[in-house]
Amino acid sequence: MAIESHLATLEKKHGALEQEITEAMACPAMDNLRIADLKRKKLMLKDQIERLRSQATRH
Repeated sequence: MAIESHLATLEKKHGALEQEITEAMACPAMDNLRIADLKRKKLMLKDQIERLRSQATRH
């Protein structure tokens, strides 16, 4: 059960980053490096989510 709750938390963070990226890209004054950093963090979260899902299916 702990994996499922951790997965849910990561998915919420992933969604929040997606929203933040969307808002940042809509603002022309936003720094491109900041957007790239947000996208990198989102990708790392996605990788964590996929790893946890594969662990959950193996157990």
